Amino acid sequence: MEHPNSEHGLRSYLIGFVLAVVLTAIPFYVVITHALPPGRTLLVIGIAAVLQILVHLRFFLHLNFTSTPKENLLAIVFTAVLIFIMVGGSFWIMFDLHQRMAI
Repeated sequence: MEHPNSEHGLRSYLIGFVLAVVLTAIPFYVVITHALPPGRTLLVIGIAAVLQILVHLRFFLHLNFTSTPKENLLAIVFTAVLIFIMVGGSFWIMFDLHQRMAI
């Protein structure tokens, strides 16, 4: 017996897959062809990564702001903030140490 929303689910997965492939191909193309300067290339990679996360949350994990319980969204936001603080703080420390050691 087929689930009544199986076609909708398959369509959602296919849209998510196509978006994920495109958001992966764009940074690869920019890096391989040297189409942009290094600073802008990093910006494109960062934007594509954030969009990739949003695509995965929406199309594969089926999280959205209307049907997902607020507790789950708050947990995701809290996790994202913690990861941002840890990764950002690590980069800040590494760049600061690099600058101090280079003098």
